[in-house]
Amino acid sequence: MKPMLPLFLLLCAFACNAQQKNTFRNPLLSSGPDPWVTYKDGYYYYMHTVGNHLELWKTPDMARLSDAPHKNVWTPPATGPFSKEIWAPEIHFLQGKWYIYFCADDGDNQHHRIYVLENSSPDPMKGNWEMKGKVADPADKWAIDASVFEHKQKLYMIWSGWEGDKNGEQDIYIAEMNDPLTIKGSRVRLSRPVLEWETHGDLNDPNLPHVNVNEGPEILKHGNRIFLFYSASACWTDFYALGMLVADANSDLLDTASWRKSPRPVFLQSPETGVYAPGHNSFFTTPNGRQDWILYHANDNPGDGCGNKRSPRMQPFTWDKEGMPVLGKPVSVKTVLRVP
Repeated sequence: MKPMLPLFLLLCAFACNAQQKNTFRNPLLSSGPDPWVTYKDGYYYYMHTVGNHLELWKTPDMARLSDAPHKNVWTPPATGPFSKEIWAPEIHFLQGKWYIYFCADDGDNQHHRIYVLENSSPDPMKGNWEMKGKVADPADKWAIDASVFEHKQKLYMIWSGWEGDKNGEQDIYIAEMNDPLTIKGSRVRLSRPVLEWETHGDLNDPNLPHVNVNEGPEILKHGNRIFLFYSASACWTDFYALGMLVADANSDLLDTASWRKSPRPVFLQSPETGVYAPGHNSFFTTPNGRQDWILYHANDNPGDGCGNKRSPRMQPFTWDKEGMPVLGKPVSVKTVLRVP
């Protein structure tokens, strides 16, 4: 048996290495609020909130994001309207060019607005990212968390904003776009935080604003429906969770009546698996289109708040027989998952 022992150990090592290559565990990075990913030409392009610049990752394998090359693609000026509090960046390939949408201010949160960069290089890790300015509808109110999507030859932007000029409630808005740089017409409000699970704030801390929140809107298409997922309740609470609106793909997306809100959260904290405040998600599919995945941030412990303890995680999800998404529960960091 002794001559067989080295061979046995070698086979065990090969098996262990193969398993490690085919599996992973969350989180994908130790920190990364507001994660976003898109896929093009064999690569996933990933971003999250860094706060003082824009960082871009490029990888063929989202499960190996921590090993992926990444770079600072844009640093803001020292002062000015988009110099501070740079949040929720998203990279999109639209009409033959790359665009990064993000929100920023001048150091005063009341001045948060949406801005866009443009890059004509086929590879967004190369070329020049040019600031193209603010993207706003005629109301030009406080705005964060912009996302852009195409549907039936039309381009739309969705975001979280204030109705007026004072902080007190964040709503979800939509507007049609003329092109990736400009909004066409006025915004339409699709959702307000009116349900009990959308209105949790930290009433025990007088230093925090007690706002009702709908934010981080993201689009998912499936069959003849369009789903709009959003994050609700204050991000500094463990009640932060995902809600969902659904509309018929042939309906008028600018008509609030076209959208139906789920009465309950569709993805929320799971103390039994040790995941708290999951939210601000995005979606991606495997290159062959056979698997759907949700990407989101979450905390490991209750009370970890709305800072850099939030880390990016991903897990597969399915669809029920009615064509509705089944996200399940956030999985534990101890759970071994097969790579996409």
